[in-house]
Amino acid sequence: MTYPSGAPKTTVVVPTYNERENLPKLVGMLADLKLENLHVLVVDDNSPDGTGKIADEMAESGSTPPVSVLHRTEKNGLGRAYVAGMTRALSDGADIVVQMDADLSHPADVIPLMIRTLSETDAAVVLGSRYVPGGAVASDWPWHRKALSAWANFYVNTILRLKVKDATAGFKAWHASTLRAIDVTSVESNGYAFQVEMNYRTVRQGLEIAEVPIRFEERNDGESKMSLSVQLESALVPWKLLMSRKG
Repeated sequence: MTYPSGAPKTTVVVPTYNERENLPKLVGMLADLKLENLHVLVVDDNSPDGTGKIADEMAESGSTPPVSVLHRTEKNGLGRAYVAGMTRALSDGADIVVQMDADLSHPADVIPLMIRTLSETDAAVVLGSRYVPGGAVASDWPWHRKALSAWANFYVNTILRLKVKDATAGFKAWHASTLRAIDVTSVESNGYAFQVEMNYRTVRQGLEIAEVPIRFEERNDGESKMSLSVQLESALVPWKLLMSRKG
C-alpha cells in the first residue's frame, strides 16, 4: 500500500499501569528506530506510581518521536485501554497503528519489518510472533507461562480455526483501514482475550494476517498483569465468539 503523503503516519499505542521505570526506556528504543512520521500514544490508567506524570513530561518536552497521552480515570483492562487508544489514533489520522506493551517484552527493532510487511504485502495486520520459524521466548520465562501460552494457542485455534501460529500475540501492526473494517470501537473482550477477538474479527472479514518472528522477553521491571479473571475470560471468549458469530 502506498500513502499519498509519503511515509505513513504510524502511531504506537502503549497502555500503561505502573510502568514508570519502563516507559522512558521504551520511548528511547522507539526514538532509536529513526522512523519518519512515528508517533507514540500513551494510554495511562491512572497509575498510582506516577507513570501518567512521566508521560506528560515527555509529551511537553517535544521529544522525538512525539509523545501524546490519553489519561483514563480507571483501570478496567488491557482491552479497554487499547480500544480507547486505537480510537484516538484513528481520529488523529494514523495510517498504521502499532499495539505494544510497555514492559519491554516486545522488541521495538522489529517495528520497521512489521511496517514493511504491511506496505509490501496484502496483510491487513502483522503479528510479532513467538511461534513462527525464527521466533522465541526468553529462556528465563517461567515454564508454567510457556506451557500456558502454548496451550492457549492450541485451544484458541482448535475452537476458532484462525490458522495463526501466535493467536494470543499482543505485538501487532494494523492498517487503519483494517481497524475500521473490524469496527474496533465495538470490540467487547478485555484482557488477553482482546487479542483473540481482534484476530477473529479480521479472519471473519476475509482479511489476511501475517506473522513475523520476534523474541519475546520477560518484563524488566514491575509486575505481570496476568490475573485469574483474565485467564478465565480468555478461556470463555473463544466459545462466546463462536456462538455469537458477530465477528
